[in-house]
Amino acid sequence: MHEPTTATREPLPPTVPLPLLRKVMDQPRRRPRTRPPGGRPPARQDTRRPGSRPLRLPPQLPPHPAELFTERLMLVLSGQRPVHWASRHFSNTPYDALIRLAETRPLNDRGRSPVVRGIGHYEPEPGVFEVFARISAGPRLHALAFRLHLGDDHRWRCTAVEMAGCGGGAPVE
Repeated sequence: MHEPTTATREPLPPTVPLPLLRKVMDQPRRRPRTRPPGGRPPARQDTRRPGSRPLRLPPQLPPHPAELFTERLMLVLSGQRPVHWASRHFSNTPYDALIRLAETRPLNDRGRSPVVRGIGHYEPEPGVFEVFARISAGPRLHALAFRLHLGDDHRWRCTAVEMAGCGGGAPVE
């Protein structure tokens, strides 16, 4: 067998007492704070955060009159709003017909709110829209049609209302 070479080994350092180790380890490590409370580096002048871009929403266009009137008619015909709530938006004859039609509450389905499934419109001449909408109320699908005229006061008024799918859906003008 070989004899180990005679290398001089240094003695091991004295052990650190156990209580001193615990004292050092009990303290959590803290990094020195190099940034101001605002969170950005001191040399940075803008206020944006790194990696974030401002949220850009598309410009909000006002809702089309067809959508507004469909919503109004749906609320009246389901009984969620009284008929006089929409009175200023109707001419005389369609308003009287709307009163008769709203008495039956054709879009009221035992507490469930009606849902608009689709809206379309046709513009036969400037300032006039003929609108049609499909509205579901429970298991039934209803057809709603109405005509809008832009008045001299730049307000839209409903001049004709028609509804099918409610039992007695005769045209009303």
